[in-house]
Amino acid sequence: MKTTPSLKPSQVQKTWWLIDADGLVLGRLASLIAMRLRGKHKATFTPHVDCGDHVVVVNAEKVRVTGNKAQDKLFHWHTGYPGGIKSRTIAQRLGSKHPERVIEKAVERMITRGPLGRRQMRNLHVYAGPAHPHEGQSPKVLDVAAMNRKNKVA
Repeated sequence: MKTTPSLKPSQVQKTWWLIDADGLVLGRLASLIAMRLRGKHKATFTPHVDCGDHVVVVNAEKVRVTGNKAQDKLFHWHTGYPGGIKSRTIAQRLGSKHPERVIEKAVERMITRGPLGRRQMRNLHVYAGPAHPHEGQSPKVLDVAAMNRKNKVA
């Protein structure tokens, strides 16, 4: 009888991936990033161990959404004061000072909540422009647009 291997944290081997988000669809990109962060693409996936990889996303300001979501979909938050509910559209958030937060929140909502999910989110590095400080790790380029024709909006 064979047993299912369960990784220990010292046995995990993490790789670095580089994704160019220029023209990619937000939800499809976020689900692929979440899968890489959790490690579900590996044969040695262990649910209670951080066995995922590091993901570097560049050109986050050029990510796309399909349909009318850019103008219709609202993000709400509360300031903590009476009557302090505020909202912004995706288009406003992508045009703001921190457009990388759109991808970060989309991925964060797909990751398991709790201490392990917070540890896995530390392996996500999102940058608004094409430059990033992780050249020393020599990340492998992951071509998301070539995986499926629906991943990229023309």
